[in-house]
Amino acid sequence: MKIIHCADLHLDSKMNANLDKEKAKKRKSELLNTFSRMVDYAAENDVNVILIVGDMFDTASISVTTKNMVLDLIMKNETISFYYLKGNHDNDNFLTGLDELPHNLKLFSSEWKTYYELEGKIAITGLELNKDNSNVAYLSLVLDQEKTNIVMLHGQESEGNAKDKTEIINLKALRNKGIDYLALGHIHAYKEERLDPRAIYCYPGCLEGRGFDEVGEHGFVFLEVDENTGDIERKFVPFAYRKLHELEVDIEGATTTSKIIEIIDSKINDPKYRTIDLMKIVLKGALDVECEKDINYILSRYEDRFFFVKIYDETSLKVDIEDYRLDESLKGEFVRQVLDDSAIADDDKMVIIRYGLQAIANEEVN
Repeated sequence: MKIIHCADLHLDSKMNANLDKEKAKKRKSELLNTFSRMVDYAAENDVNVILIVGDMFDTASISVTTKNMVLDLIMKNETISFYYLKGNHDNDNFLTGLDELPHNLKLFSSEWKTYYELEGKIAITGLELNKDNSNVAYLSLVLDQEKTNIVMLHGQESEGNAKDKTEIINLKALRNKGIDYLALGHIHAYKEERLDPRAIYCYPGCLEGRGFDEVGEHGFVFLEVDENTGDIERKFVPFAYRKLHELEVDIEGATTTSKIIEIIDSKINDPKYRTIDLMKIVLKGALDVECEKDINYILSRYEDRFFFVKIYDETSLKVDIEDYRLDESLKGEFVRQVLDDSAIADDDKMVIIRYGLQAIANEEVN
């Protein structure tokens, strides 16, 4: 039996934290397209079950297009059972107006509910955590240890010490319960670890990264359950259309914009950085205060190479005081005055000196 475990689709996310209106609209559509592609993948690979472990949607306000697309995908794939457990971003309003639920859509509530697959050999159990049940939920979980038990929960992992337990999953309380696979959602990066000698717990992460706090591979987990032994084989399947990358580039010692671009090129000309991807370039290293550095020009060199690119300048400034101590030029006088001003913080002095030297050299101050 084949199962897909996914979570945190965040369909209808606005996607406007970094992107302009047109690109945000495009990325919003791509989230829905990736979900559709995943369902197509399931149908083509004879998948029997799709577990959606929370946050299928991003907000309570769901567009008509998204609502209709999700329902159509469920209804037209009748051989796939969709197990949907709501997360902290979800509600049931995408089902509003339906006379009856699609027969292959299985829902959960604030009490444990179990469904059976493979002639009762596999039990899929889930509960939606809230402030009323989060403290007692684990006591009421009773599983038939003779079955292959898959448990679905959406929340942040914890060993039980968190003060606010509303969206906290107490891993310690789930040990030795007879779980074989604990399917989790809420964390947006893939993670798999052992829960106890019998069980694995897993976060599949989100299907598509939405911001630069979600860099790297994204996709779903593909499970195959042996019909005779109940053993579960699993693998992570990268599936995102676009990737988000954060590239740190040490430009220490560079003295010109041209040299900085040369150093970036030596790092960014890697096949893993595709033109369809989103790039965050972080400049590091200590630069001489007289370094000529035009961030806007550097950005313009890469804007057409990727779907989106941003540059963070995290370089520091270094100045050799002795180079200016006896310098009789305007630069020397300016640097000495700033360095000797006790009212200016040391970190601010470096910034002021850089801007001042740029201005004296008739360079654009940025």
